[in-house]
Amino acid sequence: MYGRKAMANSGANSYAKIGLETGIMSASPHQLVAMLFNGARMSISMARHHMASGEIVAKGNAISKAINIIDNGLKTSIDADAGGEAGAALAANVTALYDYIIQRLMYANLRNDPELLNEADRLLENISSAWNEIGGNNSTPQPDAMPTTARLSIRE
Repeated sequence: MYGRKAMANSGANSYAKIGLETGIMSASPHQLVAMLFNGARMSISMARHHMASGEIVAKGNAISKAINIIDNGLKTSIDADAGGEAGAALAANVTALYDYIIQRLMYANLRNDPELLNEADRLLENISSAWNEIGGNNSTPQPDAMPTTARLSIRE
């Protein structure tokens, strides 16, 4: 019933899931939002691939996943109460932008239009880039920024 390849894939998937769960548990709130951006953009990339390959069900699933991440992850992480009146206005604008991106993704699915996927991806890239810019010291340090004692040596 199960071959070696299926068992190896299952093991690899379990290992990847544990790695993701560990990353989520140790991430700051800023890093969690960055992970949501990456997940949504990865799903759009997969949808683009499935669209080009004519894999309709997989394309729909990938687009649904991106919509779910945006709607139930990114949108719900917006704090309209932070920053007073200006913060509330900014939160409303970002929420409207997320709604627009979701609309573009739904139309991309219905019309099988890769340009709409590209538009949604570009918009998410812009927001993600701005989010990463404001992250400052909250983001994960890059290897070059780490003290020498924290670096790992990898040999081939």
